[in-house]
Amino acid sequence: MLRLVLLGPPGAGKGTHAQVLSKRWNVPHISTGDMLRQALRAETKLGLEAKTHMEKGGLVPDEVVIGIVGDRLKENDAKQGFVLDGFPRTKEQAESLDALLQGQRMPLDLAVYFKTSLSVIIRRLSGRRICSQCGKTYHLSNFKSKVEGICDDCRGPLMQRPDDRQDAIENRLEVYQKQTSPLIEYYKKKNILEEVSGDLEVPELSASLKELFLRKKLVGC
Repeated sequence: MLRLVLLGPPGAGKGTHAQVLSKRWNVPHISTGDMLRQALRAETKLGLEAKTHMEKGGLVPDEVVIGIVGDRLKENDAKQGFVLDGFPRTKEQAESLDALLQGQRMPLDLAVYFKTSLSVIIRRLSGRRICSQCGKTYHLSNFKSKVEGICDDCRGPLMQRPDDRQDAIENRLEVYQKQTSPLIEYYKKKNILEEVSGDLEVPELSASLKELFLRKKLVGC
């Protein structure tokens, strides 16, 4: 059993490595971004509420995100552990997550911070592509689909998200610095924070994460 939170700015590689770790440990990869985009595609009330915030690169209101995560963590597959990607994004969300997990007797094991430089973030985000049907994430240079423009899993068309364009990227990074950076100090004070270099490419960062989990004596390494 392992309960993990991945932290870092947009483009740090959290989504890519969350997918890998999820398969390695056989626990769900819980991405709030994917769940919100699914609601947007379905034009649910939640999707319409989130649409304006997401297209501008802003944060969806806490009460919306917290409700989604709380429901997801109650599902059976999350009882054996999970990899949280994209949540929490603020100290307030982290406190709400702790309250949820305490109520379910599932405290976090580790928070991993992907420290990443600005130039790497911009390069990565501009090349990212998302499956318009299942939401799986790819990249034009370091995580290509087998067939260009087509998802490996569901054969859906790949697209560039509006918030991965240059103007939205800059806004997202500004939002991150103002609202999300305090998370690092929050988890540091709880003594569960570990840092890796988000500048590393996928194979090197995977090796760094494996070394970290072995050192922490965590399962599924």
